[in-house]
Amino acid sequence: MQRRGALFGMPGGSGNRKMAAGDIGELLVPHMPTIRVPRSGDRVYKNECAFSYDSPNSEGGLYVCMNTFLAFGREHVERHFRKTGQSVYMYLKRHVREKVRGASGGALPKRRNSKIFLDLDTDDDLNSDDYEYEDEAKLVIFPDHYEIALPNIEELPALVTIACDAVLSSKSPYRKQDPDTWENELPVSKYANNLTQLDNGVRIPPSGWKCARCDLRENLWLNLTDGSVLCGKWFFDSSGGNGHALEHYRDLGYPLAVKLGAITPDGADVYSFPEEEPVLDPHLAKHLAHFGIDMLHMHGTENGLQDNDSQPRISEWEVIQETGTKLKPMYGPGYTGLKNLGNSCYLSSVMQAIFSIPEFQRAYVGNLPRIFDYSPLDPTQDFNTQMTKLGHGLLSGQYSKPPMKSELIEQVMKEEHKPQQNGISPRMFKAFVSKSHPEFSSNRQQDAQEFFLHLVNLVERNRIGSENPSDVFRFLVEERIQCCQTRKVRYTERVDYLMQLPVAMEAATNKDELIAYELTRREAEANRRPLPELVRAKIPFSACLQAFSEPENVDDFWSSALQAKSAGVKTSRFASFPEYLVVQIKKFTFGLDWVPKKFDVSIDMPDLLDINHLRARGLQPGEEELPDISPPVVIPDSKDRLMNQLIDPSDIDESSVMQLAEMGFPLEACRKAVYFTGNMGAEVAFNWIIVHMEEPDFAEPLTMPGYGGAASAGASAGLDNQPPEETVALITSMGFHRNQALQALRATNSNLERALDWIFSHPEFEEDSDFVIEMENNANANIISEAKPEGPRVKDGSGMYELFAFISHMGTSTMSGHYVCHIKKEGRWVIYNDHKVCASERPPKDLGYMYFYRRIPS
Repeated sequence: MQRRGALFGMPGGSGNRKMAAGDIGELLVPHMPTIRVPRSGDRVYKNECAFSYDSPNSEGGLYVCMNTFLAFGREHVERHFRKTGQSVYMYLKRHVREKVRGASGGALPKRRNSKIFLDLDTDDDLNSDDYEYEDEAKLVIFPDHYEIALPNIEELPALVTIACDAVLSSKSPYRKQDPDTWENELPVSKYANNLTQLDNGVRIPPSGWKCARCDLRENLWLNLTDGSVLCGKWFFDSSGGNGHALEHYRDLGYPLAVKLGAITPDGADVYSFPEEEPVLDPHLAKHLAHFGIDMLHMHGTENGLQDNDSQPRISEWEVIQETGTKLKPMYGPGYTGLKNLGNSCYLSSVMQAIFSIPEFQRAYVGNLPRIFDYSPLDPTQDFNTQMTKLGHGLLSGQYSKPPMKSELIEQVMKEEHKPQQNGISPRMFKAFVSKSHPEFSSNRQQDAQEFFLHLVNLVERNRIGSENPSDVFRFLVEERIQCCQTRKVRYTERVDYLMQLPVAMEAATNKDELIAYELTRREAEANRRPLPELVRAKIPFSACLQAFSEPENVDDFWSSALQAKSAGVKTSRFASFPEYLVVQIKKFTFGLDWVPKKFDVSIDMPDLLDINHLRARGLQPGEEELPDISPPVVIPDSKDRLMNQLIDPSDIDESSVMQLAEMGFPLEACRKAVYFTGNMGAEVAFNWIIVHMEEPDFAEPLTMPGYGGAASAGASAGLDNQPPEETVALITSMGFHRNQALQALRATNSNLERALDWIFSHPEFEEDSDFVIEMENNANANIISEAKPEGPRVKDGSGMYELFAFISHMGTSTMSGHYVCHIKKEGRWVIYNDHKVCASERPPKDLGYMYFYRRIPS
C-alpha cells in the first residue's frame, strides 16, 4: 500500500521517548514467539472493537492484537490480555484537527496529506475544507503499557516490521459484504454456455411451488434442464429439505439449479451440482425464460415504471419516512441509530424492535460482564457476544450524544446542514448472523419477516443456559383438519413465532373510489398525462383477522379414515397466547407474469388488540377423530413405477438391518434405511444409506408420529438434554472430570469448542454433586420413562395486547425498497430510519408490514 509504504520509509519516530535499537530489541525478545505475520485467510480487524463500537476514530483509539489480529477498545483490551496472555498490540488512532486558516480567513490550499495511512471503513470526509486528519500507529506492550512509536523500521526486528506492515496494509474482513464485490467472487459455471434445456412444455407458476418428490414448500430449487422443482438440503442455509434436488442430479446428471423465491433482475442463486458450489450463469435470463419466468421485469410495476419513476410510490416513501415534517433528533440511551451497509435496513429495523423488549435487554445487556468474560477466544464468531455488543451499542447512549452547543451555533452561523447522527455500524454483527446464509450474506435487500425468524432460530440455538429470550414470541397453534367425506377430524399442535394475516382486498370500504382511480390512472397513462393522486384500498383490520380464522382447503389431503386422498379443510386457532405477539401483514405476492406485486393498502391496525376469541377449544363433543395411521410409504421400483407399502416399524426386516450394521453403519441408520425402502432387501437399503449418510439426523432413531413415538426401542431417544456420550468421553480423555465435562457441555449446548472454552474460563470450578446426581437421575428417568416428552416452553396468558412497535416497507417487493421502524418509547412514537432517530410526528400505523404487540396484564 503506497501510503503505508511511505510511512515506513520515514526515518525516526514520534513516540513518547526515544530508545536505542538494542533496547527495543531486548524489550521485544520475550514476546517474539507471539507476534505473527497475517497469513492468507486471516481476518485482521483494525476498524472495530470485538466487544464495542470503538474504532481508531474513538477517543481511546483501537488496539490490534499482533497474534490474533482482533481489535479492542481501551475498555476491553485488558480483558483480552488477561484471558490470553498476548502482550503486544498495535495501537491505532486517527486525530482530527481544524485546519490552519490563511491570512484572509480561509483554509490554506489543499495538499496531499501524507499523514493518512490507515485504510479505514469510516464515514469521515477526508476532503473536508475545515478539518485535517493525522493517523497514529504504535506498538504497546502489556501489562506495563510500554510504547514503541511507529514507524521505526531501523530499530524494529525484521519480523515485527513485516508484521506491522502486513497489518496496516490488510483489507477489510467484511469485503464480501461490500457492494459490487461479493458477486464477483462467484465463478461462472462451465455448464452455463452449452446448457441443454428440454422442450417439455414445463411452465413454472409464480407461486404455489412444491417439491416434486415430497410435500415441502420451502428451500425449493428449479432444475434449469427439465424444470423440475425439488427441495434442497445440501446448501449452506440448512433451511430444511430432503435433498431431492441433489438426488435428481445424481439420477439424471442435470447440472444447474436456481433457487425459487430469490430471483431478481440483478440475478439469482444458482448452484452447480458437479462443481459443488454456487456459480454465476451468464445466460440465466434466457434459461429462466424457457420455463416462462421473465426475470428482467421482476421489479416492474403495472405501468412499466420503476420505483423511483412511479409517482404513486413516491407518496408511500414520503408518508412512511414522514418526509416534509420537521422531525426532532433524539439522543441518549435507546435512541442510537444503525448505519445502512447497503440494503441492511431490514436487519436494522428488526434489531431496533428486538432490543426494545425488556427480556432481550436483560438476557444480553443485563448479562454483559458474564458474557464478555466467558466469551470464546474469537468473540467475533460468538452469537451471544455479538448480540450483547449490539444491544449495548443501541441502549447505552454511548454512541448517541447530542452535538455541543458551540457546534450548533457554528453550524447555524455557517448555514450548514443539520447535525447528523452517526449511529453505529453493524458490520461485525451482520457478518456473523448472515454467515453461510446465501441470502442474508449478500448485499441484496431481504424480507424483514424472514430475517426475524432467522434471528429467532439463532437465539434458540445459542441460548444462555436455561434463559431463552425468544420464549416471549413462541406460541402454540392448534390446527383442526376435517375430512370432508367422513366428517372426522384430527387436532394437532405446532410451534410458531408470528401471526400472518392475509390482506382481505375484497373487504375494501372504498371500492367505488378505487374503481374511479384506476380508470383515471389508465386514462392518464394512455394520454401521457400526470398520474392522479394515489388512492389506497382501505381494509378493515377485522376483515383480515376474520380471513385468518376462516377454514382453508388442504392440498393433497390423505384421509386415514378412507386410506386414500380426499378433500380436507383446516382451521387454525391459538392453543396459547405469546407474551409478545408479532403480526405480519402478507402484502407481497406474484402476478401471473412473475412480476412481484405489493398490496399498497391502508389497514386500520388497532392500538389495543383482543384475540381471546381465537383461543383453541380442542376436540368438541360429537366430533370423531381420524384414525392415527400414517400415509403409505411411496417407493420407486426398478421399473420406474410407484408402489405403496405401509410398514409397521415392528415389522422391519432385522436380518437386513444386521447385514448393514456389519458393514459399520450406525444401527439406527440401518433401521431407517430398511424401513424407508419397504423391506426390499439390504442392497436397496444400502443405496438409501449412501444417499442420506451426510444428513445431520442420519444416525438418529426412526420416529413415526403415527405410531406414537420412536420406532426404535433404543434409550437414546429420551436423552434430549443429555450431552452426547462420545463428546463427554473426548473431554474426559483430555484429563478433565466427567462432571466438569457434563456441566460445560450443558452450558454450551453440547458444542465441543465452546465447552472447552467454558472449562478454561471457569478455573474455580468445583464439582457440584447435587447437579450431577440430578442430571444422571434425569437421564435414567428418561431411559425408563414412557411418558410424553416435555413440550415447547410457552408463556401463555391473556389475548389482550397493545401496540408498541411496527416495521414499514417502501417499494414494490421485499427484494427492493427500504425499511424503517417506529417504536413507542416513554409514551411517544420514535422513528428509526437507519442512523437517523427522531421523534415521530405522524406515525403511519396503517401502512406497516410487521407489528409488535405486548400483552396487557389481566
